[in-house]
Amino acid sequence: MERLEVVGLTCRYGRQVVVHRLSFSVGKGEVVGLLGPNGAGKSTVLQVLCGLRLPWEGRLMLDGKPFSATDPQLRRRLGVVFQDPSLDEGLTGRENLRLLAALYGLSSSTASARIDEALGLVGLAERQHDLVACYSGGMKRRLELARVLLHRPELLLMDEPSRGLDAAALRRYWTQLRAWQRQQGLSILVVTHLPDEAEFCDRLLVLDRGQLLVEGTPQMLRQRVGGDVLTIEAEDAKELAKQLQLALGEALSIVRSDEETLILCAREGHLLIPRLLAACPPGRLRSVAMRRPTLGDVFVQLTGRTLEGRLDEPATI
Repeated sequence: MERLEVVGLTCRYGRQVVVHRLSFSVGKGEVVGLLGPNGAGKSTVLQVLCGLRLPWEGRLMLDGKPFSATDPQLRRRLGVVFQDPSLDEGLTGRENLRLLAALYGLSSSTASARIDEALGLVGLAERQHDLVACYSGGMKRRLELARVLLHRPELLLMDEPSRGLDAAALRRYWTQLRAWQRQQGLSILVVTHLPDEAEFCDRLLVLDRGQLLVEGTPQMLRQRVGGDVLTIEAEDAKELAKQLQLALGEALSIVRSDEETLILCAREGHLLIPRLLAACPPGRLRSVAMRRPTLGDVFVQLTGRTLEGRLDEPATI
């Protein structure tokens, strides 16, 4: 596969439009992410590409030619990791892999060699004869990755693949996946609401309510925030935000606030903190923390809401 293109994709549930005129591409050897909260339309896009849902409008192009996602020949070129686990927990890890190899018609010798390779890649060789029911959540996700790679797909579709993994397990998962992806020239389309997972992508499309908000590399998107992020814990943070805006003016931008938390953006946060402390009324401030912006901050900047879907005051960056 040289290039997948989605052109003007529109999907509806009844009268509700869940994906609106979405266009994007995935090149050979590229990892592209769809980043957005639940309800953004990300999983619907994958369902269309898997042939599980027909689009209302739009075209799918593969290597410059229209295609149908229900074509069996195309499906042989795809690998899919669904959001919910699809392993048989009554079988061992190796038995799960042998079952899929049989479904894809791999010969016994080819299947054995590829299963050994895949188990080694995901670090499960020593646990291959244990029942999957005894695996941790992270081990199950790694086994699903091993399974989907057995038939050597050209395009891998992944729906929230790191859901339920802690930070360390997420890094291990993506380190293993990126190593295989570079070795095989595999193209990947991943949907996620996790900023940390999105960082592993070459290019991101930020979606909200079925529409594309912005596109770019993770670094390019983080630069949109334009500085450091300061988190302030204080009494009556909303009122404090107004006071700080009057006192410090253009030196800061209020990203969002609630009753106890205020998030600001400043180009040189370490220089602003002393001025900020001096401007705060005595006894109101509980803590101040500074960090570099994340992709989650980018989404808040664009929508005024978090990727977890909580409603906040409109962003003013």
